[in-house]
Amino acid sequence: MVHQEGQQEGQQEADLQVALAVANGALERGDYGRVRQLLEPLAEQHAAASKAGAELRLLLATALMGQGQAEAAAHWCRSLNQCLDPELRARGRELLLVLEAPALERPREWSLTLPNLAASAQLESLGAPSASLRRKRVPDPPPPPPPPVGPTRAPLGFATVAALVLVLMVLASLLGGCMDVRTDLQFAGPGRLRITHHLRSSAANPTPWQRRYVETLSHEGFRSHRTSQETILQTAVLPIDQARAALVASFKAAAALGVEPLPEPRLVLRERNWLVGVRQRLWLDLDLEGLAPLPGVDLSLGLEPVRSGAVRRAEPLALLDSADGHLIWPLRLGEANHLELSCWRWSPLGLGAIAIALLLPLVFGLQRLRRQLGFGLPELPA
Repeated sequence: MVHQEGQQEGQQEADLQVALAVANGALERGDYGRVRQLLEPLAEQHAAASKAGAELRLLLATALMGQGQAEAAAHWCRSLNQCLDPELRARGRELLLVLEAPALERPREWSLTLPNLAASAQLESLGAPSASLRRKRVPDPPPPPPPPVGPTRAPLGFATVAALVLVLMVLASLLGGCMDVRTDLQFAGPGRLRITHHLRSSAANPTPWQRRYVETLSHEGFRSHRTSQETILQTAVLPIDQARAALVASFKAAAALGVEPLPEPRLVLRERNWLVGVRQRLWLDLDLEGLAPLPGVDLSLGLEPVRSGAVRRAEPLALLDSADGHLIWPLRLGEANHLELSCWRWSPLGLGAIAIALLLPLVFGLQRLRRQLGFGLPELPA
């Protein structure tokens, strides 16, 4: 029974909050009748001492003031003296002071007296014939011809031009020259990856974009060091889930420091262990449609160790062989880039076990042949 009563009280409180929200919206629209229709039945169920009851009475008093019923509004404000909330009680007193303030007489010289419109209409009727005669004597000049115009065209708005200029300024300040960004995925073993970012700029010192990017990724587990030509950001060898999270974090950081939000990259790695090795299949999607092509900015993805025969699909650009044995996949801005790989990671332990299993029959066969020739079992020297 106590549980049911608690549920009923909770339902009443929820209904009251909904009614207060609807009444607030109606009050903002000036629909004072709707406010009274919603809240007057609920005023008897909720005492003025509670916070919800006090808010209800304040809304009712405001709606009555809007309808010009000052006495009824003052009645609801006086009931707020029982409220336990000091803030709501103070608001009720302030509203009551406004309602009970004496009306001041306006001086006559502050008012503007309008002439009698009926008398003005009679005067106009008396002078109407003369006015019509004057209009007949002096004809109105014909309206000027409209200026010649051609077909209308939609103008290039100032907001569009300003946005384009702002984008160019932001990109110029962030990049500060030509930049080459390469991300390497190093397959360290089954289910384990290492991610490395190479940031190379034509400027002698790191650009503002590079410094902010390095600072952001340092909180995501990337270690950074600077060489004479580039800035390198590298993670440790991570499981595939953590490597995927690091790649997504670096992609989000680059998008946050740019001018356009980008979708998260999709990296899927599936592996199947066949004892002698692991068959790996990788899918990688990088959606760069939100980035317009920029002169002097090159993005690429490096894969190590992966042979060109492992590539099943690469769009829109094909993979290239680099001088250090990596596969380089150049990325194209303004398009969706998709890569699919399929390769084997051979296990030395599994290959050694199979080699031993294949050599054992040969060893046993040679031993048997030796015994048949009369040499007997091998012995240690005396």
